[in-house]
Amino acid sequence: MTSRLCPHSEAPNSGFFALETAKDPNPKDLKMLFPQMILRRVPLLGIILALAACSKNETKPIKEPTDAVAATKNEQRDSITLYSGRSQVLIEPLLTEFTQRTGIKVDVRYDKSTQNLATRLLSEGAQSKADVFFAQDSGYLGALAKQNVLAQLPEALLALVPATHRDAQGKWIATSGRARVLVYDPSAVQPDDLPKTLSELTDSKWKDKLGWAPGNASFQAHVSALRHLWGEEKAAEWLSKIKDLNPKTYPKNSPQVKGVSNGEIQIGWVNHYYLHKLKAANPELKAANYSFSQAQDAGNVMMLSGIGIVSHSKKKEAAQKLVEHLLSEKSQQHFTTKIYEYPTRTGIKANAALPDISSLMSHVPQEHLADVGGTLKMLRDLKLQ
Repeated sequence: MTSRLCPHSEAPNSGFFALETAKDPNPKDLKMLFPQMILRRVPLLGIILALAACSKNETKPIKEPTDAVAATKNEQRDSITLYSGRSQVLIEPLLTEFTQRTGIKVDVRYDKSTQNLATRLLSEGAQSKADVFFAQDSGYLGALAKQNVLAQLPEALLALVPATHRDAQGKWIATSGRARVLVYDPSAVQPDDLPKTLSELTDSKWKDKLGWAPGNASFQAHVSALRHLWGEEKAAEWLSKIKDLNPKTYPKNSPQVKGVSNGEIQIGWVNHYYLHKLKAANPELKAANYSFSQAQDAGNVMMLSGIGIVSHSKKKEAAQKLVEHLLSEKSQQHFTTKIYEYPTRTGIKANAALPDISSLMSHVPQEHLADVGGTLKMLRDLKLQ
């Protein structure tokens, strides 16, 4: 079984690449780097009063540990803490199975924002209770690895996935992937009429026919990738041209798929798996996915979820077992058959509903997808935020 800890809500809406020191960040550094973060300080008077109150209590003889205390200590040894940017509904079945198989309990701190969790882990430093970090967007794992927050993974484990699906220094490994695609209305648009590249989406023929979600994390991650693939000027120019086409703005991905199906728009810009999840619930859904036909185009980006072991963890052996579990054949099949994501382990077949698009993918370093600070500024400058 898994138990859930309350998510932490205090984190900035910007990247954290500016932190260069490998040692634990001090409060002054964090306040400068993350101005939106509230760094709590316990007043000295409160500490003095608390100590004074304790001193009034009678000194009691030390007792031998009871069975209950011993059981608690054993439970602590047989448990690990996971910081998860992946949602509870997606991964809880895998964690439950892990506990049943190994006897290791997983205490989970969920947060829908991997960025929030990464910022929290950095601020906690060596005092963090986290043993494992599971990221919705592996770019943040790359940033944490550069700060020496993640431990080295065994070569045998890293060898389970292609080089593009793991950290070059061996500090994190991808567990599954989500492809960025266009979702379109096949009754209104033929595949041959769709743009061969993302840059061609600015054609005036798509005016009043597009949908997008500038406030969505996946959108922002892809724009972050574009800034590195194309450069700042071209990325901003592309966004401006799309804006001129008067696209319908949605809060996230799934409403775009529904909007295509009900005729609100002809094309949306989404992650691939939303179509499959919605079609599983409604087979009559009228929409299809499209990957840009030009190989390595900037529109064909795979967004990887990944996992790493926290370097300060005192339970690395148990933590490694969880990483191994998520890379097991059974877990990889779960990701692709139940969640419609692409498996990362070599030799695991993707869900039959997912086309093989590996030859089309643009190989962009995942940490570029997490460089959202510049992206948010660009979106604000263009009045898209």
